[in-house]
Amino acid sequence: MRRIGSALLAVAFCLTLLPAPTVAQAPAAAAATPAVGGQADRIAAIRVVGNQRIETSTILSYMLLEPGDPFDPSLMDRSLKTLYATGLFSDVKLAREGNVLVVTVSENPVVNVVAFEGNHELTDAQLNQAITLRARAVFTPDVAESDREKILGLYAQKGYYAATVVPKIIKLPENRVNVVFEINDGPATYISRIVFVGNHAFSASTLSSVISSREEAWWRFFSNSDSYNPQRVEYDEELLRRFYLRNGYVDFTVTHVQAELSPDHRSFVLTFVLSEGSRYHVSAVSVISHLPKVSGASLRPLVVIGRGDWYDGDAVQRSVQAISNQLQNNGFAFAEVHPDITRDAEKHTVALVFNVVEGPHVYIERIDITGNTRTEDQVIRRQFNLAEGDPFNASSIQQTQQRLKDLNYFGNVNITTSPGSEPDRVIVHTAVTEKATGQFTIGGGYSTDVGALVNVGLQENNIVGSGIDAGISGILAQRESSIDLSVTDPYFLGRNLLTGIDIYDITNNNQSIAEYSENRYGFTTRLGYNFNDHVSQEWDYSLVNRDIVDIATTASPYIFANQGNNTLSQIGTTLVFDWRDSKIDPTRGFVLSGGADYAGIGGNADFVRLRADAAYYIPLDGLLGDGWGIAERGSYGDLVPIQHEQSILDNFYLGGANLRGFEDGGVGPHDISTGDSLGGRFLWTESTELRFPLPVNPDLGLSGRFFVDTGSDWGLKENHGPITDFSSPRVGAGFGISWDSPLGLLSIDLGYPVVKKSLDQTQIFRFGFGTRF
Repeated sequence: MRRIGSALLAVAFCLTLLPAPTVAQAPAAAAATPAVGGQADRIAAIRVVGNQRIETSTILSYMLLEPGDPFDPSLMDRSLKTLYATGLFSDVKLAREGNVLVVTVSENPVVNVVAFEGNHELTDAQLNQAITLRARAVFTPDVAESDREKILGLYAQKGYYAATVVPKIIKLPENRVNVVFEINDGPATYISRIVFVGNHAFSASTLSSVISSREEAWWRFFSNSDSYNPQRVEYDEELLRRFYLRNGYVDFTVTHVQAELSPDHRSFVLTFVLSEGSRYHVSAVSVISHLPKVSGASLRPLVVIGRGDWYDGDAVQRSVQAISNQLQNNGFAFAEVHPDITRDAEKHTVALVFNVVEGPHVYIERIDITGNTRTEDQVIRRQFNLAEGDPFNASSIQQTQQRLKDLNYFGNVNITTSPGSEPDRVIVHTAVTEKATGQFTIGGGYSTDVGALVNVGLQENNIVGSGIDAGISGILAQRESSIDLSVTDPYFLGRNLLTGIDIYDITNNNQSIAEYSENRYGFTTRLGYNFNDHVSQEWDYSLVNRDIVDIATTASPYIFANQGNNTLSQIGTTLVFDWRDSKIDPTRGFVLSGGADYAGIGGNADFVRLRADAAYYIPLDGLLGDGWGIAERGSYGDLVPIQHEQSILDNFYLGGANLRGFEDGGVGPHDISTGDSLGGRFLWTESTELRFPLPVNPDLGLSGRFFVDTGSDWGLKENHGPITDFSSPRVGAGFGISWDSPLGLLSIDLGYPVVKKSLDQTQIFRFGFGTRF
């Protein structure tokens, strides 16, 4: 009992000497035991000194030593480094005072405010997003230096390599600091010159149009393509590789790219060192299938490159895509197509073999979506033909990427994959970059008969990221006014079901082509669905009140016969077959549509209207270079009255957008005595456009076109007097320019009526302009 009492007294005596909050002690039993042998070299207690904000227990948790352990220099050194590594302290010292280990710390200050001064090219929000330092975070010089480098990196991405960043520290009471990054943007660092070395087949100007980087020019104030960007240069290497492969240079490589910065940090000289190699013909093409019940011969027609052609890497990829799509549609979810090339260097030929094999059975574990700051996840996910748990298919991924681009919601779409949690699992990463989906449009034209007109529209294709399309448009002119409100939900209730409604109120003063005005108001509802990626159908119902008013006393008897109010109650359907490479900016493929309207479900009008439209796009980039292509378009219409004579309001009208060089509605049957345009029962149009880049830098966004439009409108019965009714074609030809400016698309067309008939009304100049928001 005496020994126990002595031990308790010893413990109490020690506690009176050392403050409890900063001491870690050895167990009481150890204190009661006499120091024998090495006991004097053991830690009796650990005392922490200098901490103000950080708890003692937190500091002790980082220590590798405890009371009762020997004073091990190695563990003391490792404990010192561990405390430094936390980033919480600017200084740490470990010292021995008798059998007590004293840990002296100096805490790093806490950040009160992070501010930026002098930045003009980058906003505070952009800089804050990039750096690590935040209010209430621990400040360390290393983190400040790291943030300085990050800021310089952001400026480099914008082409400001002469920027300077200096972090300044303002000390405050209670061990707090304000961090101010003093920034000098400096002048922009542009590309003063782009040089190609080793190019023999193509000129430097041709290759300059292939890459995305540009030399500095005064008119590139809307673009940053003349600023040096390492990521853009890497993309340029890929563009060059694709260009040469598309033109038959199988062995092409970019051996070296050098970016030399001028001493004043104001400009770069960019040099691409190329190895072109020889140009190769295709000597043989074959398809070998290793799939059961699928022969290579059955897949051979899907290959779009043949023997004797110059090798074309794009054609090879299109062939792979076509074969993959066919196999997937036939139920081979894991089929893969591998194009193998056998070179004959002496003959400069390649033999192509498309090997069709059963790929590994890989399933989608997860689909991640990033970058959609506005568009809802479900809007993106419904463009996927695949879901978590489905077999992975590369062709479906490529189709999804194109569908996301066709939404026209994103400036960039990139889909990549990474390994999943198991060998047979893959994670699909979808990264998108949002772009402006609203559009304010101003359009107009100049007519030899009506003069100037302007139309205004406000459109939002992705309301609050939901994918719903809504807009309002109006026409303001000397003789015309209208307003149209439209709303469309492409996935009603999340299903493959398009719904929409249009409400409109239109007043047309047709005095330029016929001596009357027309008032109409009503609505159209729409319902549509997709059968697959290429075939869709839409139904619509219209209920419209129409009134022919303000008829001149000298107007045609045909117009007086239609005077007054009538109601149109019409149902219609349209079937579309779309095989274009892009719905937004097609360069290859075709689209066909056919439809019918029936009027007579109530109302005064009763007729059947048949219509068909087609467009075919032919790329010429392989022959003439990027941006060249042909667009062929045609249409046909047939109006069949049922019981009553059709109204002139239901007739087909030709001219303007569907026949350039002629006034809107200016071609077709006319009253001989009055010259009024009356419209016809039959219509056909055909248009051929040769599209090409203008001989200016591609960054300007300018393109040109030559066009020849042909069409005819006829078939009006001569019930109220003599009319002109020619079924022979009219022809308009001309030239147009489009400028895809940063503010929107500006289009100008100059059309000349090459073939016209008496009383046809002409229009030489048309323009349209729109701006995005």
